[in-house]
Amino acid sequence: MNQGLPVVAGVDVHGWLTGPLPGDVARSLDRLAHAPDVRHLAVMPDVHRSGEVCVGVALATCGLIYPAAVGGDIGCGMTAVRCDLPAAAVTGESRIVDRFPELLRHAIPALKAKPDAVPERLSGALDPDRLSDAALARVASREGRWQLGSLGRGNHFLELQADQEGSLWLMVHSGSRGMGQAITAWHLARAAAPADGAPLALDAAGDQGLAYLADVAWARAWARENRARLVSAAAGVLDSVLGATLDESTRLDCDHNHVARESHGGSDVLVHRKGTLPADDGLPGLIPGSMGTASFHTLGRGHPPALRSSSHGAGRVLPRGEAAARIDARRLLREMHGVAFDRRHAGRLVDEAPSAYRDIRTVMRAQRDLTMIHRELRPLVSHKATG
Repeated sequence: MNQGLPVVAGVDVHGWLTGPLPGDVARSLDRLAHAPDVRHLAVMPDVHRSGEVCVGVALATCGLIYPAAVGGDIGCGMTAVRCDLPAAAVTGESRIVDRFPELLRHAIPALKAKPDAVPERLSGALDPDRLSDAALARVASREGRWQLGSLGRGNHFLELQADQEGSLWLMVHSGSRGMGQAITAWHLARAAAPADGAPLALDAAGDQGLAYLADVAWARAWARENRARLVSAAAGVLDSVLGATLDESTRLDCDHNHVARESHGGSDVLVHRKGTLPADDGLPGLIPGSMGTASFHTLGRGHPPALRSSSHGAGRVLPRGEAAARIDARRLLREMHGVAFDRRHAGRLVDEAPSAYRDIRTVMRAQRDLTMIHRELRPLVSHKATG
């Protein structure tokens, strides 16, 4: 269904929607499709309004970079690893599952890592001197160090999950935290609107555009390392409680907020993805549902009209403020039946309730041309930051 998609001469626009687009989403997409140098726009079934450019959009340009079409959380993505114990080890009669929310809360900081886990300095691919400006390097040397290994708030999470064969999996969703926001703000301050009503843009071939692309690569590396540290912290909990280890041969990692040079239709273009997962033919991916619902390991189909992309999740149907006003703690507890989480803080998590999001199965059906389900998982423990 393509209800509400923009029609713009010279721009390929495609969508895989679960229903008619809300008015604010349709207007945002229309502005984006009319922006200079936009050649192709692909709208995913999890599309929803978030800032100047919707989440759930992939777009291609030839010479301009639109940082807003990447978003502030550059490199945000998913990591999943299978454990060497069955899920029954967590959910058996001992009810060990009920201990994990508290254990994970102590092991995984929300905003800043514990002092004993903070590196003396960032090095290698994360060396602050790799950033394009000394001001960003100073932020990386300070906040970039302290936030490494922290989960973040909002829709970021860490879950213990069971697949359909009864194996136990760990999945984490997090990104570049304050570093991505700092990089985005820095470059937007130096960008210009190429036309009235268009988002701020950078010339990809100019010094500022090249600097932004380099900083995006740095932030993506930081986000990967951040997820790796979160996985390591959770692995320590699993080892201490169950004697479990992770099977590194099963590790999957992907991100869904970036811009990259790619070849599409015989042309080299800049593909921007904001809340959109790369889905090249056979490429493994991770698509979570909402808190308390199924997640999926996927294999991309490389669908050209979608810029070889798919959704990155379920997508919000209620803005946070509206969700907080309409959903109370009792409703969240009902919706989370059978999933262990920090019930004491249910009132702080109502904006993340499953009913604030689309049904993930509806989303997966809408994008059957884009990606295929390789493995389905159900949540056993869901950990989110509440403070």
